[in-house]
Amino acid sequence: MAEKRRARDYQQAETERLSRWEKWRRTSSKSLKKALSEVKGLSSYLVLWRRDIRSIEGKFGTGIQSYFSFLRFLVLLNFIIFILMFSFVILPTIIPTFGLFNSTIAYIPPKNDICTIYKPSGNKGLVYFYTYLKDLLSGTGFLEVTSLFYGYYSIDAVWISIMRYNLPLAYLLATFAYLALSFLWIVKRSVEGFKHNLVHDADPFQSYCNKVFAGWDFCITDPNAARLKHRSLQYELQMDLQEEKLKQKIAERRMEEKLRIYSLRIFINIFVIAILSGCFYSIYRVTVFSQENSNDIGNANSQVNLLVQYLPSMVITLANFIAPLIFAFLIKFEEYTPAFEIKLTLLRCVFVRLANIGVLLFSLWSQISDCGSDKCKPCGYNYKLYPCWESDVGQEMYKLMIFDFIVILAVALFADFPRKLLVTHCSCKLVQWFGHKEFEISDNVLEIIYGQTICFIGTFFSPLLPAIATIKYFIIFYVKKIVLIHTRKPAARPIRASSSNFFFLVVLLIGLLLAFVPLGFSIARIPSSKACGPFRNFNTSWEVIPDTILQFPTGLQQFLFGISSEAFAVPFFVILCIIMFYVIALARAHKRVVEQLREQLVLVRSDPTLDSHNKENFRVELIFLGTSCNCNKVWLYQATHMQEMCP
Repeated sequence: MAEKRRARDYQQAETERLSRWEKWRRTSSKSLKKALSEVKGLSSYLVLWRRDIRSIEGKFGTGIQSYFSFLRFLVLLNFIIFILMFSFVILPTIIPTFGLFNSTIAYIPPKNDICTIYKPSGNKGLVYFYTYLKDLLSGTGFLEVTSLFYGYYSIDAVWISIMRYNLPLAYLLATFAYLALSFLWIVKRSVEGFKHNLVHDADPFQSYCNKVFAGWDFCITDPNAARLKHRSLQYELQMDLQEEKLKQKIAERRMEEKLRIYSLRIFINIFVIAILSGCFYSIYRVTVFSQENSNDIGNANSQVNLLVQYLPSMVITLANFIAPLIFAFLIKFEEYTPAFEIKLTLLRCVFVRLANIGVLLFSLWSQISDCGSDKCKPCGYNYKLYPCWESDVGQEMYKLMIFDFIVILAVALFADFPRKLLVTHCSCKLVQWFGHKEFEISDNVLEIIYGQTICFIGTFFSPLLPAIATIKYFIIFYVKKIVLIHTRKPAARPIRASSSNFFFLVVLLIGLLLAFVPLGFSIARIPSSKACGPFRNFNTSWEVIPDTILQFPTGLQQFLFGISSEAFAVPFFVILCIIMFYVIALARAHKRVVEQLREQLVLVRSDPTLDSHNKENFRVELIFLGTSCNCNKVWLYQATHMQEMCP
């Protein structure tokens, strides 16, 4: 207390020496910080599903809570992407329809050649209700000629008063913008999760001390909130103890047991590769069959045609359902730790789901670029089967999105709830042996990452797909919440939120990077449709960029072409590599300093020649040294305070 009084007196004396301007500046800074803190506290009540997610965390642990937080992130991400596409692509085409701002549309004049023949299958005359339902599920008919798909935007420019709005350029730049926004947002959240993961994995002993001595939130006053927090800490400690027990068991394995496990793992991985090969080949054959027979005139108005159109989606969904079950069964024999077991299963399953989308797109492009018998000679693509191939790809992505949503609802209604009723009201031994199903984190995460990857790829071909994804995930949140509370039981192996959040985002980042490949290939390599879309006057979608640059002044043209040349790219890449190596070396140096400081703190604690006053001064000096060299303050705080609380 005496030291605090001396510090307060010293601070008051220093304040009296300040000028009026400096006093006003400090007072204003404190007031601003206090106001921002209050605004931040109030804004926390506006967070979507805040109370629901906290309730889930207390009842089922932080692992399941991280899944619902991840689902909330995807809802916000898709909503922002929709706002972006709506503002720069859809809204400029709506404004002239109502004659606002004296606006008009300049449509792209069709050329009189065979490549521009495009007759959408819009419904005319008397139409049955079944036809509307079929169109709603497949994206054909009346939906094909709406703003949902690429083919609707056959507009060269929009004149708003005297300003010319270049829609093809805006369409392409909006695509780049939503991809860049998604990439930066995911990377930002991944880095935050990586920091928490590093602090947690730095020292398991400190992790226990943090939970026991510093895990409680003393701001909690509500009894219900206190119970939720108590359960959350209980699940965290349970997870830590299970992991330590398994690590000890792995360390005590003999050589014969290790050889047996490694041999079994090799055999299981060969079997996994065989399953993946079978899934990929089935999807390829079914996609080719569907594209060749879905436009059969004899089946144009029959249920068979709808079934043929949905064959790729059905086979992909079936593969996504069966393969994870096999992987979850096989992983039990490989004897990994719970955390690594979840990660490996998730990696295998995500490879199946994302690779299935890749195989589907490869099958479509093999049909689009099928130039046998000079099919592609006039237009550069198979114009007879795909007069507007971008809309066809958009329809496939739309069908995958809708079918995935239908399957999630069907599983909840016709599998989870009947199983709950049977287990509750039937005393049969077989039914009781099945019991209540656990909430599998990996399967549920893969469901939404698979759907989000479809959205990343399909937004270019279907600009309204993010809006559909936003509504889909909004409904899925409540469906999964009801299923979790009423039909599932807490996981036998809880999952830590810090590692799962980071890993979910890494898998989502893999899905986004996968989306870059087909989108880049479609924009830069495949000739754009000559019968529809904003790029019908360009050989490829990318050509709108150099065409726009040629309209700039000569100096700006030379600058832009210069920074896109190899003469600029190679030195820029070398400089980036040098900066990256410097940052890595700096991080390693800081890590070594932190380790040395922690060792010195241990020595100070165990040195009997120093009294308590000298020990405290030495710790203050160490903290000052650590902060002056920009070391990790979290580790220093833990190293300083945990030594006092933990023996």
